[in-house]
Amino acid sequence: MMKFLIRPTIYMMLALSLSACGDAEETELKAWMDAEQKQAKAVIPKISPPKVYTPFSYAGKGEIEPFDPAKLLVVLARLKAASSNGIKAPNLDRPREALEAFPMDTLVMVGTIEKNKMVYGLVQVDKTVYQVKLGAYMGQNLGLITKISENEIEIKETVQDAAGDWIERQAKLELQEAKK
Repeated sequence: MMKFLIRPTIYMMLALSLSACGDAEETELKAWMDAEQKQAKAVIPKISPPKVYTPFSYAGKGEIEPFDPAKLLVVLARLKAASSNGIKAPNLDRPREALEAFPMDTLVMVGTIEKNKMVYGLVQVDKTVYQVKLGAYMGQNLGLITKISENEIEIKETVQDAAGDWIERQAKLELQEAKK
């Protein structure tokens, strides 16, 4: 019977000794935290005063609105009259030629060739070489070939400006030296 009493007594003493150790450390920790909390001061910065709001008054209230359709039509008519240079719209219904699918900066003149007393330009795109003649089209801006010489191909491009009018501009494709 003694055996049954010894075991619970040992467990009880062990539990009491462990709980005594924990209380002392916990009490000491709480005391330190309280002392630190009393010494700590909270610093709260002052809030700056709000900016004074000054309302904006729109001075153009009685004037014509800048995006009024009537005003825009007058300005567009004035621009059209000033830039009217007599160029008709190009024929957009004609069949497209092969080189019209490529932008001008991808086209490279690599030479010329003469057949039956007619000079043809040799134009390379990617790795394909095309023969072009006077009156042919190339580039994406309706570029009409106006002159072919040994060193360059002159092109007249027809494009629309911001007002919707057709204008002509000159472009050239110069002979490129062989890449080594």
